[in-house]
Amino acid sequence: KTVVLAPKMTGMREWDEKQAYKIIRKNPLFPRFMWPRWIRLVWQTWRIVKKEQIELIMVHHVLPVGYAASIASKVTKVPFLLFSHGTDLLAASKSPWKKKRIAGVSAKASKIIFNSESLRNRYIQLFPQFESSTLVMYPCPEKTFLTPPETAVIEELKNTYALHGKQVMLTVSRFDEGKGFPHLLRMMPKILEQVPHLVWMLIGDGPKKEYMLGQIQKNNLQNIVRYVGEVPHEDLKKFYYLADLFVLLTHPDEGREEGLGLVFLEAAAAGLPVVAGKSGGVEEAVIHTETGLVVDLYHGDPSVIENIVAMLKNHEYAEELGQHAQDRIKTEFVWEHQVKLLAPWLD
Repeated sequence: KTVVLAPKMTGMREWDEKQAYKIIRKNPLFPRFMWPRWIRLVWQTWRIVKKEQIELIMVHHVLPVGYAASIASKVTKVPFLLFSHGTDLLAASKSPWKKKRIAGVSAKASKIIFNSESLRNRYIQLFPQFESSTLVMYPCPEKTFLTPPETAVIEELKNTYALHGKQVMLTVSRFDEGKGFPHLLRMMPKILEQVPHLVWMLIGDGPKKEYMLGQIQKNNLQNIVRYVGEVPHEDLKKFYYLADLFVLLTHPDEGREEGLGLVFLEAAAAGLPVVAGKSGGVEEAVIHTETGLVVDLYHGDPSVIENIVAMLKNHEYAEELGQHAQDRIKTEFVWEHQVKLLAPWLD
């Protein structure tokens, strides 16, 4: 069985009711006037491990959750796996104090797991002493992305967003730094010169949303851009199948890099051609000229516009890359295969 300990949040009841596993919602931290605040989480973890007869703890947040897990693990003699998603590495690179704390948690973990080789290599640069304890396990898109929706679903979207006779360039992302939105916005006039019937469909939300919408108005692109907003994950698939090209120009930003980019894998699962920005593990999600195109926005790659236009004009080439990408998803990015890496702890 699986038991998940998670914080309370908006919409949790609706989400929890749909899941096949047990979810326990707790406030993991003490009020600010008590320190260390994460001590409450030690008690919560210990109680759940005992009550639910837990045999393995999986931790997805190194600080401070890793502290609590390491203490609970020591007391209960239950091993824990540490999953790193990158934010902890950024903290370690900027703070000697946090680097020391992360090393302490890492030393007690049975294994330290990363979602890309890029992230693993960054970790090893900071903590070479734990190289033998590291492992890469790729996230996988849901199998449903491999199956196209009904034609009527796509037609309804075309009617809703006035897309008949248009080519659709899709971006699905959090509106934040390092995603390349301002750069792509500035490129749009030149792209439109060569692909005049293009529509740019934007899906997502985030701290830079208002800025982006303002820039769209300022540059008179409101007739070109279709801003959909945030879409429930279960409704995303139809947009991938609606589009002709997926573009997300990720790039390094103040030490932050993309861990892998699940949206690239979802687009690939739908057979959608991709133009991706070089950042962190993106080159593992998109193999340049094999399953998509990877451009180096950070170093001013002059071919970005050229590559986007080529993918929109050369339908045969784009379709070939999309098919290769989908084939790769079917063989490499499958949960049944990836989860076997955890067999030593799950068997």
